[in-house]
Amino acid sequence: MVCATSLARAGMQVLCVEAGDVAGGMAAQHELAGGYRIPALAHVAYPVSAALRRELGLDKYGYAPGPSADTIMLDEQGRHLVLGSSGVSGPGLAASDETAYPAFRQQYLRYARILGKLFDNKPPALRSMPFTEKAALAGLGLKLRFGLGRTAMYEFLRVAGMNIFDVLNDVFTDDRLKAGIALDAVMGSAMGPRTPGTVLTWLQRLNGALNGPLSVQSGTQETLLPALVQAAEGAGVELRLNARVERILIENGCAAGVVLQDGQTIAAGLVVSGVDPRETFSRLVGARHLDAMFAHRVTQIRGKGVVAKLHLALSGQPGFSGLSDSQLGNRLVVAPSMRYMERAFNPSKYGECPEQPVLEITVPSTHNPSLAPGNHHVMSVNVAWIPCDLEGGWAGQREALAKRVISLLGRYAPNLESMIVDHELLTPQDIEQRYGAVHGHWHHGELSMHQSFMLRPLHGACRYDTPVAGLFSAAPAAILAADSPVYPAATQPGASSNAGQRHEDRPGPFSPRPVANAVP
Repeated sequence: MVCATSLARAGMQVLCVEAGDVAGGMAAQHELAGGYRIPALAHVAYPVSAALRRELGLDKYGYAPGPSADTIMLDEQGRHLVLGSSGVSGPGLAASDETAYPAFRQQYLRYARILGKLFDNKPPALRSMPFTEKAALAGLGLKLRFGLGRTAMYEFLRVAGMNIFDVLNDVFTDDRLKAGIALDAVMGSAMGPRTPGTVLTWLQRLNGALNGPLSVQSGTQETLLPALVQAAEGAGVELRLNARVERILIENGCAAGVVLQDGQTIAAGLVVSGVDPRETFSRLVGARHLDAMFAHRVTQIRGKGVVAKLHLALSGQPGFSGLSDSQLGNRLVVAPSMRYMERAFNPSKYGECPEQPVLEITVPSTHNPSLAPGNHHVMSVNVAWIPCDLEGGWAGQREALAKRVISLLGRYAPNLESMIVDHELLTPQDIEQRYGAVHGHWHHGELSMHQSFMLRPLHGACRYDTPVAGLFSAAPAAILAADSPVYPAATQPGASSNAGQRHEDRPGPFSPRPVANAVP
């Protein structure tokens, strides 16, 4: 949606086709039962950057960051630990940990701010790098050296490739605190706290914290999705729902539009894919249109979903022992220690579910009562680590997992089970089927070291342009077709050496064709 709006504001005629019946993909709301609605998958988020808010005029359409949400590490005895953006508190917390936490967080936010420069700009080329990109990388090196200082720079270089388990054990003593930090380094990924490189994944997550505190997504009018839809429509984007793309049309080696599942052909001079790159290249384009080496690299992208989603419709407010009503609107976590997390992760490597999974819980109806009737509530639970390819298959095992998770929740909220009106468990396979995320992976590929920054998603397609002329890559949930008399060099995603040329000057069938006049 961001890409579509940017292209339209640059003067292009843009059609955004969405497979679902509502805009937003994994961020959209989902109806659980009669009168109960729930955020589909993305139930917590950081605010978008101030620069993007200004560029798209999101504030004009009502966007505002949600209320700040702390992370509360639940304890069966009610000794809950509260991690906020500026401090940590809770019974039994050592004074040394309470003092060390703010300084530790600020130190890693500084590292994230330096790495954030790689998110804000087009990734540099791995070969034949132009002078401007060499200068940008040199500037990043200078910021790393002089922005951090020698001592902090050496520490950054020491820890960047390490696992979060060892780093946190060096600094803190409280198991709850260490698990609360480690959660953001591993949630959504097939990695445990001991996996090398999880410090880097945490820094990528912390990049969002630079824009403001975490908030629970509750589907109110002020959230991002309604503002994005209005900004897109205000810029002239045509949004078409229930329009699943069957394939990307390739003519003479160039992207020339898309073919929908219903057989309709939409001709265009520019196609931008926001779906998983494995889906884009392997199915929508097809290996026959790609170089054999590139097609092979696509198959090697690592990323199988390891998180299931449990939705609960409740007849009342869940009561967590030792938790006040005002605290219920925060992010609640069941992960007593990093060792607990590692034990939950290990079975997934063998296609098995953990006996005691890690849970990330929100109750969005505390922020938006319209999500449930009367004084009822809805609960959203991320369950990690649940393998995509379960040993023995999911037939007959889905409900067993749901009961196991509900039983575990009941140890912290004794009245929960008696309140359940309805429930839904989405395995990674269900997530793939419903939202098109390959293998049910939220991030469309692991955020590991070898699949990050200028290596993401893979060599040959890491700068938004792809080996197919006229086809570009974006993130993460739509296909766009656009037409314009010219390609604006400053605004085209992944602007390449022939950006700015007219359609008729480019190789292949790029004469302007109005998207509205699609040929059935």
